[in-house]
Amino acid sequence: MTAGERLKLPYPIIVEGRYDKLRLQNVVEAQILTTDGFGIFNKGEKRQLLRALSQKTPIIVLTDSDGAGKLIRSHVSSLIPPDRLIHLYVPRIAGKEKRKTAPSAEGVLGVEGMENELLYRLLLPYSNADAVAERILENPICKADFYRDGLTGGEGSVGRRDEFAARLGLPSGMTPNALLAAVRVLCTYEEYCVLVGRSGD
Repeated sequence: MTAGERLKLPYPIIVEGRYDKLRLQNVVEAQILTTDGFGIFNKGEKRQLLRALSQKTPIIVLTDSDGAGKLIRSHVSSLIPPDRLIHLYVPRIAGKEKRKTAPSAEGVLGVEGMENELLYRLLLPYSNADAVAERILENPICKADFYRDGLTGGEGSVGRRDEFAARLGLPSGMTPNALLAAVRVLCTYEEYCVLVGRSGD
């Protein structure tokens, strides 16, 4: 990323608050919507807007990696069909945003605390709408793969999911469905097989 260079993204992006939006505006040219934190839970107009947008385009959801971010992401996911959502995740990095006097309850940085370069790299694969759509549609990774590879349905699968998520720079504690949605965007089948330590047969 060079000074002044911003990605042009074809998809709207959902973030939690206005400071997250301001941070992203340093990195991308895109429609950026906020949930106003937990405000989306009681704002019918915003929920209606998201549903309407999802009928026209996939939507990127990028919330913080703490418990509140997961709760907001879950609510957004209940509003929009899963095939219209692109889940992106910032890593869990300990720290405090500069504007705040104290760290968050979990002591990790939110979207607003991420470096521009990190956000740029995170969003770069989604700057080509045709390539993203093709990758999702043609990607055969499914729940059966997760079961075969011990990521769900067995003893220790939660820990293995967390380890696998960490290799992709994703937060811990993801549900199988959320992890699968992210993996189908981030990995080809061959890349997935390498990450879980098996051949692609």
